[in-house]
Amino acid sequence: MPIPKQEYARRRKSLMAQMEPNSIAVLPAAPVYIRNRDAEYIYRQDSDFQYLTGFPEPEAVAVLMPGREHGEYILFCREKDKERELWDGYRAGQDGAVVEYGADDAFPINDIDDILPGLIEGRERVYYAMGANQDFDRRLTNWINVIRSKARQGAQPPNEFVALDHLLHDMRLYKSAAELKVMQAAAQISAQAHIRAMQICRPGLYEYQLEAELQHEFMRNGSRAPAYASIVAAGRNACILHYTENTSQIRDGDLILIDAGCELDCYASDITRTFPASGRFSPEQRAIYDIVLEAQEAAFAAIAPGRHWNEAHEATVQVITAGLVRLGLLKGEVDELIASEAYRAFYMHRAGHWLGMDVHDVGDYRVGGEWRVLEPGMVMTVEPGIYVAPDNEDVPRKWRGIGVRIEDDVVVTRSGCEILTGGVPKQADEIEALMAAARSRAEALA
Repeated sequence: MPIPKQEYARRRKSLMAQMEPNSIAVLPAAPVYIRNRDAEYIYRQDSDFQYLTGFPEPEAVAVLMPGREHGEYILFCREKDKERELWDGYRAGQDGAVVEYGADDAFPINDIDDILPGLIEGRERVYYAMGANQDFDRRLTNWINVIRSKARQGAQPPNEFVALDHLLHDMRLYKSAAELKVMQAAAQISAQAHIRAMQICRPGLYEYQLEAELQHEFMRNGSRAPAYASIVAAGRNACILHYTENTSQIRDGDLILIDAGCELDCYASDITRTFPASGRFSPEQRAIYDIVLEAQEAAFAAIAPGRHWNEAHEATVQVITAGLVRLGLLKGEVDELIASEAYRAFYMHRAGHWLGMDVHDVGDYRVGGEWRVLEPGMVMTVEPGIYVAPDNEDVPRKWRGIGVRIEDDVVVTRSGCEILTGGVPKQADEIEALMAAARSRAEALA
């Protein structure tokens, strides 16, 4: 399942082929973050560093030097330390960096001040993601200044810094077959978690109890963590787009909006489903739900090679605006309401985002001032929604507090798009049938 070592090597080779001659790229690993006092957060590698190295440890720096006679890929990392490994776990060390992770050469991280300036010296360009890691920014600047201080002795400092993000993030936008296998597996785990939440849900439970069911399904299938903070929003909480408190009690008649996905081998999934706590949609809930589902289907039809990024969003706006007019929540001509963005009172976010190693993944949405044209291998979410604020006095009371979002992950294929997250029901009748069957089984076992 994990990305094979050969793919990391291909990625490094591809990046170096795009770098200017006589240049160097420097990438630090993610730092360890303190949660409180001396307790650390569970470590998660920096996505760019992980993409090029597959190396999972902190206190590491990757260096790429195209054309270097003694090896183009150098890795600085922690030395083997049996005592520290007893406390903190396995360390690859310099031998492991070469044998297990494909480095051409490896040095102790504590020697970086002595070695890295010499590697940089004489290179014309430094590729680096300035601003992403301020502590390392300062260290790199200091090394450059050391080289500059020796210019009278013939040292040659680099002439310029070049943003590494521009090259690397465009590479990350196109997913390989190996990446798609991991993302499909993450999607399947997340789909099972959403099904479990639907089956368990009852009025009287608390949002965090459904969140616990999601986490249970993630971890028992091999995911160590959610890809982002799970949203479990009951009733009016569903109208808060990034609600993560997950502390309210679920009431009969509530809709439950769950936006949750697991991370697997550093790749994210991202699914949203909305379902009735009681097991049956009210007429108003069903009316809004069906519009959102129709909008998502329209977006799928607009995703294909040669179509531009914004076409899917435009399709959802058209369907949602027309639907709101049909329900009487908006009044006027559809085209005029779209032009004036009147729909944004109910649909205030975009229809999706890139997905990959980060849940809001890297990659430009516009190129040369124009919306990006879709190509095979790009992965995105499709997540239209309608949210009727509880305090919206411009609409009848029966609609207030209803929030619906439906989200799936799709990969652009040669002929259109493929849904990675199709394993969890989203037709209203299917959701009601799933929940009814779960309750029947529970009653039979009671």
